[in-house]
Amino acid sequence: MQIKTEDIAVADHNWKQYTLINDHNFEVSCLNLGGIITRIMAPDRNNKFENVVLGFKDYADYAKNPTFFGALIGRVAGRIDGASFELDGNTYTLPANDGENHLHGGDPGFHNVIWDVTPFEEPNQVGIVLTYTTPDGENGYPGTVDMKVTYTLDNNNAFTITYEGTSDQTTALTATNHSYFNLSGDLKADIRDHEVMIDASQFVELDAHLIPTGNKVDVDDTVFDFRNGRLVKDGTTSDYKQNEVATGGYDHFFLFDNNKRDDVVVKEKESGRKLTVKTDQPGMVMFTSNTMDDKLQLLEGPSRRYLGLCLETQSSPASLHHEGFPSVVLEKGDTYKAKTTFEFGLI
Repeated sequence: MQIKTEDIAVADHNWKQYTLINDHNFEVSCLNLGGIITRIMAPDRNNKFENVVLGFKDYADYAKNPTFFGALIGRVAGRIDGASFELDGNTYTLPANDGENHLHGGDPGFHNVIWDVTPFEEPNQVGIVLTYTTPDGENGYPGTVDMKVTYTLDNNNAFTITYEGTSDQTTALTATNHSYFNLSGDLKADIRDHEVMIDASQFVELDAHLIPTGNKVDVDDTVFDFRNGRLVKDGTTSDYKQNEVATGGYDHFFLFDNNKRDDVVVKEKESGRKLTVKTDQPGMVMFTSNTMDDKLQLLEGPSRRYLGLCLETQSSPASLHHEGFPSVVLEKGDTYKAKTTFEFGLI
């Protein structure tokens, strides 16, 4: 087990990249900028190591990163209707950075600030601890929030992200990571033939602006039923209204059933790779990069539609405007905690 550190100097920026390496040569590379995961090197069935996440060819492109490649997201991951919310009788107005709505915490957000990083090495795991304090009023959010995020890699090829946050005022907080997975390896194919299992009997309905309507929809007899596994392309080719709202695919919050099985399993038959997701979070946004164009230069070539699969475990920002959704409210004096493990294996 080891950690490699390198300086990344581009334009006016000086960042550090940390590469976590286990005893099987499985690697995860990430930046102190936004905690951005730039590369994950995972073996296929023939033990060939290839990159299984989307990342830019030129590090300078991470300065803007409009697609949030690999980044930590917060204070609140997802869209907040009308870029405002009420809490304890007060109305908080946020920057409208997605039409009339607020997306992924605004700017600055967890995705584009410099985090303090402390590496650690132990006999059976290596990792980094990232810390950042977001001040009271930043982007309109109440409270000074102290965040600690830990990235850990073990010898089971399991990469775990744990989040902790405290606030000196009651506030809204739900963080996630916005990595785009592609198990084909080095982007040999898009993700439409990835098979996905999601332990979820309901998803959250969206309006034309991708804002939750407040309705939970049963997945029965729809292409949102992933309980027994289905291909991503079932949704990209569907004329079901909710797929059309997402521009031909998925960008929806799935509510986990919390059965005693894995929350999410993704398989790619050509490479033999499998990704298993286990989390203590109540749900996940699955985004199938429906709107990605061909203007980004990635490590392995130009971007294109359906090239990556986001699995954003979190609570639901819909809870700020609708009853009955997993809350994103963090009370003063409480500690926000979340944990998600991405375990890479073979079919």
